[in-house]
Amino acid sequence: MPYEYIVVTIAAAIAGIGTGLVGLSAATAMVPLLIVLCPTFGGEHGAYMATAIALASDILGSLVTTVVYAKNKKIDLKRGWLIAVCIIGMCMAGSVAAYFIHQSVLGGFSLLLCIAIGIRFLVKPDSKERASAEGAVRLGAKEIAVSLFFGLTIGFGTGFFGTGGGMMMLIVFTAMLGYDRMSAVGTSTFIMTFTALIASVSHILIEPEIISECFGFLITAIIVATVFSLVSARFANKVKGKTVGYVTGAILLLLGVSMTVINNAEKINTGYLFEFLKTFLIYVGYIVALAIVLIIVRFTTRVPDHIFRKLLHFVAFTSIVPLVLATDIWWIAAAVEVFFLILVIIALLIIEKMSFYSKLFVEKGKHEVIFSFIGLFGLMTALISIFWGGFGRDAVYIAIGAIMAWGPGDAAAAIVGKAFGKHKLEGKLIEGKKSVEGTVAMAATSFISTLPVLLFMSSLPWFISLAATLFIAPAAAFTELFTRKGWDTVTVPTVSALILSITLLF
Repeated sequence: MPYEYIVVTIAAAIAGIGTGLVGLSAATAMVPLLIVLCPTFGGEHGAYMATAIALASDILGSLVTTVVYAKNKKIDLKRGWLIAVCIIGMCMAGSVAAYFIHQSVLGGFSLLLCIAIGIRFLVKPDSKERASAEGAVRLGAKEIAVSLFFGLTIGFGTGFFGTGGGMMMLIVFTAMLGYDRMSAVGTSTFIMTFTALIASVSHILIEPEIISECFGFLITAIIVATVFSLVSARFANKVKGKTVGYVTGAILLLLGVSMTVINNAEKINTGYLFEFLKTFLIYVGYIVALAIVLIIVRFTTRVPDHIFRKLLHFVAFTSIVPLVLATDIWWIAAAVEVFFLILVIIALLIIEKMSFYSKLFVEKGKHEVIFSFIGLFGLMTALISIFWGGFGRDAVYIAIGAIMAWGPGDAAAAIVGKAFGKHKLEGKLIEGKKSVEGTVAMAATSFISTLPVLLFMSSLPWFISLAATLFIAPAAAFTELFTRKGWDTVTVPTVSALILSITLLF
């Protein structure tokens, strides 16, 4: 028991630091530590109880952080009121749904998210303010759409997983609503004060044993997290943003990797190690072999830049097929994906300063290739974990189908649109030069690419597969059409996966 109090204290301290520095949910750090290192949280609903404690510690931690940022005038609800309402409203629904999900899915997601967020901060330690009209406070159509979509999804996710809400709010506020990092943190912690209160109360009402069995842990976590949130918030308002980002990224990445290893320590025997190495070699072998071919093509031919970019995408998105065929164990597939992503990020950070990098990759912005890798491979890991890990091997077709609905269609849209696109599509929500021809090409190619996956990799009747594909194809095309800043890598597979998840009912 004293040992567990030490773990809770350390976990709460790390959680408080994350909340004060960059507005991270306390559960991002606390849940992985508690479920891995504390036997009390190893039962059937251990992750649920750990999440409840983390949420409770988030209440005062977020509150004192909000006060510090408010004193520095770093809270902006003029543009964030709608997303705040949506997040708070959906939070309780998510916490109720979480109770019915198996512990391994809930705990595994928290470990994965911890690693992903750590990598994000190491790659991009600071978030710059996006240019916006001076003095503009009214929400336009885009801001309303962003607020509704992300507000509802983040709110549900915060209640469901108890983690990730602060990080997602930070990204949405800075990248899409034009906030500077400090205002984003202050506003997100203000919102988290309410979501943490709602989610923690609903968790405790659903499982009252949290109070009787973990009261000491609960009080300890609240006190420690609050103190460290206050100290780190004051620190964050006095130092440079990059320093804060690097510190946060290093802590979270180390924590996530360490907890993942510890959590699977008993599984790491000779058989599992061999399975991991076999899967990794098959996966990397596939990617490296095709990458070598593309490098040769790049430097020996005059293939257009936009076509070469799509060839790179082809190698990336099709890699999910050999990955899931190489092993029957979902967490090994996910571990291989994460390990490979970490290696790729490190390698790209090293070589992107070399002269040949700009000749090999034509980037539209700084670190664009790295961000693309994180978005795609991170999403594939999440899809594998959620559908294969959560619903069994028979549901892996959803992960593959979602990726195939995006990849080939996106390539076809770019190539056909550039070569034959005569009927242009324009509008405030449409970014860049897009055409009717390109959009139709994407829908047709998505249909052709997704249908075989459902026919040959699922047990669905052929007419259900056909109907689902007929619905997914145009949905993928329209999602890509209205997605900005290259986020179709994430939005199209996500929408496709949500649609495909309905087939689990059949």
